[in-house]
Amino acid sequence: METKQRIYLDNAATSWPKPDTVYLATDAYQRELGAPAGRSSYVEADEVQRTILRTRQRLADLLGVTEPKRNVFTSGGTGSLNLAIQGCLRSGDHVVTTVAEHNSVLRPLRYLEDKGCITVTRVGCDAAGQVDPDEVRQAINARTRLITMLHVSNVTGGVQPVQEVGEIAREQEVFFLLDVAQSLGHLPVEVETLQVDLVAGSCHKGLMGPLGLGVLYVGPRVEAELEPLLQGGTGTESETDRQPESLPEKYESGNLNVVGIMGLAAALDHLQETGLAVVEQHLRERTRELIEGLSEIDGVRYYGAPDSTDSLGVVSITMESCDPQELATILDQAYSIQARAGLHCAPLMHRALGTDQRGGTLRLSPGWFTTSEQIQVTLRAVAEIAEATS
Repeated sequence: METKQRIYLDNAATSWPKPDTVYLATDAYQRELGAPAGRSSYVEADEVQRTILRTRQRLADLLGVTEPKRNVFTSGGTGSLNLAIQGCLRSGDHVVTTVAEHNSVLRPLRYLEDKGCITVTRVGCDAAGQVDPDEVRQAINARTRLITMLHVSNVTGGVQPVQEVGEIAREQEVFFLLDVAQSLGHLPVEVETLQVDLVAGSCHKGLMGPLGLGVLYVGPRVEAELEPLLQGGTGTESETDRQPESLPEKYESGNLNVVGIMGLAAALDHLQETGLAVVEQHLRERTRELIEGLSEIDGVRYYGAPDSTDSLGVVSITMESCDPQELATILDQAYSIQARAGLHCAPLMHRALGTDQRGGTLRLSPGWFTTSEQIQVTLRAVAEIAEATS
């Protein structure tokens, strides 16, 4: 029996495959270096430390900032968002967020709200999942300390008007936290242009590094206000039992995920050699092909911006004759096409789109290694399923 080629369209969850250099770097670290970060001064430990410093610098270049120390490594995008939210907020604060957010934002906010620590305003979105900056402005009050929103929706792929929101935040003297889980490595994320104070991202999606690693950029306006969630060994200032105040050690207690950072260093080298603009163009082309092709299939409904140029990397659909979970199963078992069905950890967005009652949507998310031919195979498969189940 001939085995069908695997078509992976779940890059919004995690990128696959990775560049070969990422596999080589992680394997080489474990086999040849094996040293911790910032704890020792032998040859292998020094090499580890140099790679970590170089990786921070590459992230700084990507964010358009001059101080690499402001890039704090975390356990992932969720860890970055929790540090930003719970480390920044105080009792009595008000937060403005949106219904488009991931549970990595919604749940920490709900937790603090349920404890009576903060109040939250959740700004709505239109039928395409887009947020109106004017509604964000109107939601701000005298107790507002933080605005938090995502850059690119993990449900619709819609690029949100974050620059306008950043201008509002700076004008109103409110901290601005940007979730770049779906945009970092796919779109320019210029801290000064977007006027953000905190940038939370994962390193295994658009950046194509290993799982289990995230980054939080801590801007100068918020640095003194952001409390660490963990205290412990950092390899620095060991003579005192007080947590260091210097960046990045203030927020990096315990051993860093060095194997992940080694893989990320190789992934960032790949991104630099390829060029961010080239990656963005590739992803826009694959996204456009999906949207245009799916819109021609009877019985399939697309959720997102009418103009494909306003979406990037994520395409959500439903099929009249087939629930999302069933559709995903058929695609996998009959066609070896792998996509994600469900609410995608964004319940308020699905409620706003009206897709929550049927279990969400089928999400197709291409990546750097997705080819146009794979998109065409996927479109034919969806069309065949729609016809067979109608």
